[in-house]
Amino acid sequence: MSVLLQISDTHFGTEQPHVVAALLALAARQRPQLVVLSGDITQRAWPAQFRAAKAFIDRLGAPFLAIPGNHDIPLFDLWTRLTRPYAHYAKVFGTDLEPAYSSPDLLVLGVNTTRASRHKNGEVCMAQIDRIAQRLSAASPQQLRVVVVHQPMAVTAACDRRDLLRGHTAALRAWSAAGVDLVLGGHIHLPFTQAQQGLARRLWVVQAGTAVSSRTRPGVPNSVHILRWGEASGTHADESQTGAEAASCCLIEQWDFARQDRSFVRTAVTSVQPERG
Repeated sequence: MSVLLQISDTHFGTEQPHVVAALLALAARQRPQLVVLSGDITQRAWPAQFRAAKAFIDRLGAPFLAIPGNHDIPLFDLWTRLTRPYAHYAKVFGTDLEPAYSSPDLLVLGVNTTRASRHKNGEVCMAQIDRIAQRLSAASPQQLRVVVVHQPMAVTAACDRRDLLRGHTAALRAWSAAGVDLVLGGHIHLPFTQAQQGLARRLWVVQAGTAVSSRTRPGVPNSVHILRWGEASGTHADESQTGAEAASCCLIEQWDFARQDRSFVRTAVTSVQPERG
């Protein structure tokens, strides 16, 4: 079984040390094969905030895939924003802004949806859409096919519609036809898993909350997602499923920070069955 830990919107510079410690403890228990950071890793893209983020990632002790969020581009340093927007980010995470991870069980593709010309809103262009679709089409049937963006591809609250990723409709259509299973995102600090219907193939948008920042939405705790894919994931599947059906399920677990216990606890499990063939 492969275990993927999705962490988003850490906003280092606003992190809460006790929540950071709890997340490190969760990662040590779960031992993910891959950690995905879906943007807004820092609060203001300052070098010290990137160094703090790197120290945290090093302590997770797992391979990671990271993409930038709008907060990872300098806001007040206009010269750097216009001439070298990813300079500080690249010192920690490298110059590849659209990294990929591939294993026998997983194909995870990062997409840079930030634009230096935009303050908050993200965008995905046709060149990006086509490039990701080609990679998805070449995936093996055994691989869970995951695309990672920062701004959301779908929302559940009307107030969040203004934050939808520009180009999301075309991307959903193309990536669905190419075989994507999950699209992971962040940005709005509201965790949910939502099936997308009316496409060539059904897919799920998985939105993460803010992992360790004090910038939580009212009534929404810090949270992360754990994805389980492979034969052992069937242990949490519906008992009415056959062994083959259970093995093909992906479990999407939401883990929220419980202040009374000072730890992350599993609060929801969504079992999804990617379409094949």
